Amino acid sequence: MKVLILSVTAGFGHHATARAVSDMLLAKGAEPLTMDIYKYINRAVQHTIDKGYLFSSKHTPELYRLCYALAENHGQSYFSIPKLNIINIVNALGTTKFERVISDFAPDAIICTHVFAAQLINEMKKHQMVTAPAVGIVTDYTMHPYWEDVPYIEYIVTASELLNHRAVKRGIAAHRLLPFGIPIHPKFNTVISREDACAKLGIDPNRPTVLMMGGSMGYSNNKRLISQLQSVGLPFQLLAVCGNNKKQYQQLLAMEASINGPCTLHPYGFVNNVEVMMSAADCIITKPGGLTVSEALAKNLPMILVDPIPGHEERNVEFLVNNGIASLVTKTFPIDEAVYHLFTNPVRLQTVRETMRAISHPNATEQLADFVLAIDQI
Repeated sequence: MKVLILSVTAGFGHHATARAVSDMLLAKGAEPLTMDIYKYINRAVQHTIDKGYLFSSKHTPELYRLCYALAENHGQSYFSIPKLNIINIVNALGTTKFERVISDFAPDAIICTHVFAAQLINEMKKHQMVTAPAVGIVTDYTMHPYWEDVPYIEYIVTASELLNHRAVKRGIAAHRLLPFGIPIHPKFNTVISREDACAKLGIDPNRPTVLMMGGSMGYSNNKRLISQLQSVGLPFQLLAVCGNNKKQYQQLLAMEASINGPCTLHPYGFVNNVEVMMSAADCIITKPGGLTVSEALAKNLPMILVDPIPGHEERNVEFLVNNGIASLVTKTFPIDEAVYHLFTNPVRLQTVRETMRAISHPNATEQLADFVLAIDQI
């Protein structure tokens, strides 16, 4: 079976989801092909979307929050004259070019890990340029804007069945919803004992361990957070992952030797063994990206959330906090208090883990792959 997986470069999560699904399909005997749609259609558009997303979310968060809210509340029509915006225009111009991909590869099914990719396939299906069934994946714990505007996409994968009501309110028919969870790499389902994980990392298995992650770009101000954590007064070891933020990594390396007291620091740059770190940790301090959240849920790792990107990550915070599976750091509830509350309240810690087990979908990737492989029988 041939499966075309389409993504868009806007952050790390969409490509990671595409790769996880591709690897699972390949392991099950399918022939997946993964593409960044705008890298194929127009590289200038690809770079504009990627750099624009990173710049606006980091440097103009209030503007990003406003645009996200307007799109969320009003749909694509708010930015259209009429029903036309830059993405629609690019997609309309790209359909003919992309039709060659469809013709050459002849997919039996199509998976879209970003709504922009879904919009392109929706446009092509609308004009009978594509007949293969299509599945869209929402990679956050909310319903992103525009998913209600792709009626020709047969199925939409959501992070949780708890989002069904929200999706139906936004006009998406219930029979199209697949609440499988966000697909993550199967390695997060592998059971690794705390002792083995700590041995692989070279850390003390008998000390409480906090994992700190700032997203693939290392957006969180780890240096500030670590300074606050030193005042907790509890003995623990801190694993701080800086991602691609090399400046921050060098700052933490310099900071490592200067830390005295019960807290010890272990800085890392970009890592490929997050599943091992999560197995060694007692909690994670992280930005609430959809993929990281799903990985933590699969590992049953309590979350303390920091610095959400406006829009989708703020919606993730609402979902997680309102369901009792995470705490949010604010100006009036700083990181040291959040860690202290979690580590000194065993009943709370147990309740969080039980709720996480009830909500998590650790087998989302395999469930989606099995669904796609049987899609012609549905």
